[in-house]
Amino acid sequence: MAEFEVRSEITGIVRTIEVPVGGTVGRDGALIILESMKMEIPVLVPQGGKVKALFVEEGTVVEEGQKLAVLER
Repeated sequence: MAEFEVRSEITGIVRTIEVPVGGTVGRDGALIILESMKMEIPVLVPQGGKVKALFVEEGTVVEEGQKLAVLER
């Protein structure tokens, strides 16, 4: 199976993890919800897959470009 990384496009706080490890997310689906400047921003995956690993938990501060998860197709 092919794997791909999901990275944060912004600096923010992880508010909600929408799909846990082992769960699946569809193409353009929300994997994580980040909060930045009092706005909630979904982290969308460009291609669907199964969540193999998460590198953050709710409440974690993330930086732009930080690896959030690995999915497999």
